Amino acid sequence: MREIIILGRGGQGAQTAGNQLAQAFYAEGKFVQTFATYGGARRGTPVTSSIRVDDKPVRRRCNIERASAMLCFDGSLLDANFLRNVDSETVIVVNTAKGRDAFDALGDYRIVTVNGAEIARRFDMGKVVNSALLGAFVATLDQPGIKTMCGVIEQTAPAKKQQNIAACQYAYDQARGAI
Repeated sequence: MREIIILGRGGQGAQTAGNQLAQAFYAEGKFVQTFATYGGARRGTPVTSSIRVDDKPVRRRCNIERASAMLCFDGSLLDANFLRNVDSETVIVVNTAKGRDAFDALGDYRIVTVNGAEIARRFDMGKVVNSALLGAFVATLDQPGIKTMCGVIEQTAPAKKQQNIAACQYAYDQARGAI
């Protein structure tokens, strides 16, 4: 079973990204369980979206204690509180303009950085980084497929569908080139 945590701040789109990722896994025939945690339930407070994915029905009904992957919308959230849910095998994709070495002080983690804000600007998306981060994340995980992810984004994006798809594909291609 793959256990995924998406970490962000209220208003950044982490919940939306979690729902889209879960839909993409489901579209590829996986069994999916998804649930969210809201901090102070207001803009700017930490929020998480948790996803379990498996080839068989997911029966576990507790918080994720050890994630196999994490997508972090804001690098400032990577602190001891959230890192207690990962280990050295966990892949952590972080939205940041900084390089990988900026996170060396955190310890021995498998961190992949993506500049979602720059990609969003490139595709006239303003501050909306969901699609770019999902593209980089699925490239790093090697599932779900990018065509499936882009299809879900096309179905669920409330506006700028083609820009969202282009941002997702661009980030996917960048991440695949870096792997």
